Amino acid sequence: MSKRIRPFEREQGRVLAKRLGEPRRFIQVVAGPRQVGKTTLVDQVLRRTRIPTLFVSADEPTIRDTAWLSSQWERARVMAADAGPDGAVLALDEIQKIPRWSDTVKRLWDDDSRARRHLRVVLLGSAPLLVQQGLSESLAGRFEIVHLPHWSYAEMRAAFGLSIEQYVFFGAYPGAAALIDEPARWRRYVLDALIETTIARDVLLMTRVDKPALLRRLFELGCRHSGQVLSYTKMLGQLQDAGNTTTLAHYLDLLGGAGMLTGLQKYAGTVVRQRGSSPKLQVMNTALMTAPSGFSPDDARKDTEFRGRLVESAVGAHLANAAAAGTCDLFYWRHQSREVDFVVRAGQAVVAIEVKSGRAPSAFPGLADFAAAFTPTRTLIVGGAGLPLEEFLRAPVEQWLRA
Repeated sequence: MSKRIRPFEREQGRVLAKRLGEPRRFIQVVAGPRQVGKTTLVDQVLRRTRIPTLFVSADEPTIRDTAWLSSQWERARVMAADAGPDGAVLALDEIQKIPRWSDTVKRLWDDDSRARRHLRVVLLGSAPLLVQQGLSESLAGRFEIVHLPHWSYAEMRAAFGLSIEQYVFFGAYPGAAALIDEPARWRRYVLDALIETTIARDVLLMTRVDKPALLRRLFELGCRHSGQVLSYTKMLGQLQDAGNTTTLAHYLDLLGGAGMLTGLQKYAGTVVRQRGSSPKLQVMNTALMTAPSGFSPDDARKDTEFRGRLVESAVGAHLANAAAAGTCDLFYWRHQSREVDFVVRAGQAVVAIEVKSGRAPSAFPGLADFAAAFTPTRTLIVGGAGLPLEEFLRAPVEQWLRA
């Protein structure tokens, strides 16, 4: 793997810099899963700005309170006043760690608006569901979101020189990229520092979970079966727990909100989708699938079944992260024995995608049936004799939605 030569900045950094260069209008919220580089990106942007900045974090062993938040805000107000018309920027990291943070932010922001203070504010959070909850409760009309998803193949290739094979297996955590030449060490890092930390700190610590053991087993099950459709009843049978389907659906939402595992719903065209449909399990980062498996890169290449699901999950993760950022909606489709791996919808555009992998058939009758039923904008086959996997993953999802 080639070494990174210069600091890499994601596209969202240019978006944030542009907004901070405008007159004060909205709170900027940088949200996304843990360890995707939110703090690094904001730091890169603030280092380039010519106005004073204050960057503070609530990510401490002892959870900060609203008094601490108010005191940091006051520090920034003093900086803004001293700076004159250009004002200052206050960046608050891990904002969701502060109880009732949104009410305090609303009060302070509104006070600044009335007083015409030139203080711009950036909020960072690694638990998207909790951040969104706080925003919707108190800050309606006062914010814009800069969504930071897991890294794409194009980004990991540009920043760390990963090949397509490395990206499919090792996934998209930038902090783990330096360890891929030592697979065993990489695996322990992902399990201990990424997976366990995210579940313990961003899900269980911040959200009421009555059955934490069930949530953990659901995550493990979802990683093992990424790329497969499983009914909630079948999941309960495999988990051997006295929970119910509503609990599983809720826990799957929590894991999706943490950027770990989601459940795709069945596409039904213009018909209202039923929540009770069996979800297709999909990891948001293939590292979440490979690290718990215990497979080495060689093992994964040799196991045709696992390799097929891994390739399909890499395509699904690419699409699911675009959906999490609001680019599109993502589904699967099945009718009797015919199915389509992924259905992507954005506005009037609908794209049906089949992934040709080691376990895929040579023909795709599901695509033909889907095209006859729904007349999609286009159909794509990724892999095999179709569109090369690397070409598909290097392009933004928006490219495939164009007519």
